[in-house]
Amino acid sequence: MKPDWLKIRLIKDGQYELIKSIGANTICVEAHCPNLNECWSSGTASFMILGNVCTRGCRFCNVKSGKPGEVDKQEVKKIVDTIKRLKLEYVVITSVDRDDLNDGGANYFAECIRKIKRHCIVEVLIPDYDEGKLRIILDAEPKVVGHNIETVKRLQRKVRDVRASYEKSLNVLSNIKKIDRKVYTKSSIMLGLGESEEEVIETMKDLRENEVDILTLGQYLQPSKKHLEVEEFINPKKFEGYKKVAEDLGFIVAAGPFVRSSYKASELVWIKH
Repeated sequence: MKPDWLKIRLIKDGQYELIKSIGANTICVEAHCPNLNECWSSGTASFMILGNVCTRGCRFCNVKSGKPGEVDKQEVKKIVDTIKRLKLEYVVITSVDRDDLNDGGANYFAECIRKIKRHCIVEVLIPDYDEGKLRIILDAEPKVVGHNIETVKRLQRKVRDVRASYEKSLNVLSNIKKIDRKVYTKSSIMLGLGESEEEVIETMKDLRENEVDILTLGQYLQPSKKHLEVEEFINPKKFEGYKKVAEDLGFIVAAGPFVRSSYKASELVWIKH
C-alpha cells in the first residue's frame, strides 16, 4: 500500500484532451507521470519523438517495448501545433530508443530541435548516443541535454536493458561537456529500488565528477505488475536530506516523491542560468 504522501489524483482536463486530439506523443502520458497537470498548466510539457515503441526493455519503464514502425514525419508538426495551442514556453523532447536505425534517430532528433526552437526553449533527454551522434544533437543547440543514469551502479543490470550501463551513461554525460561546455547537462536517479544511501551518494559524486549540472531524484513507482516491484517508499524527509547532499556537491537539484526527470524543468534551468 502506498503511503499518504504518494496519493495523487490525475485530472484529465482540457489540456489533456487537446494533446490527445492532436496526436502528439508525450512521455507525460506514456509513462503515467504524476505531475502531468502541474507541468502543463505552468507552460511546460515533455514530448516523445520517434514513435511510442522502444527497442529496449528496461524493467522500470511503462513505454511499450518491441519493433517500432516507420518514423512519423508529422510528429514535429503535431508538437508545434500543441506548443502553439497551449502557449508552451519550455518543452522537453525525449524519445524511445531506436537501435533499429543506423543513427539511432539522432538526425531526426536534431531536426526536431531546430524546428521547435523557433517557438520555445528546448531541453532534450537523449538515449546513450556515442560521440558522433552527440555532435549531431549539440549542433542543433538545445538549451539542456539530459541523459538519465536511472539507478545506482549495483542495480543497473536488474533495472535497465542489458544494452545500457552505468559506465556508458557517465561517458555520454562526460562527452556532452567535452563537445560543448556551454550546454547544461542533466541526469536523474530513481529511488526505492533497493539502493543504499551510500550508493545514492556515490552515484551523485560520479555524476558531479563528470560535470553534470542538474540532478533530479524521485520515487520509483511500479507502472504495472509486469514491472519491477517497489522495494521502499522513500520518506519526503529523506528526499530533503538527499537534496542537501546534492546541493553541497554543486548540483541544481529537484528531489521528492513525485519528481521526475522533466519535473519543473524550466525552473531548474533559470536557477542555473
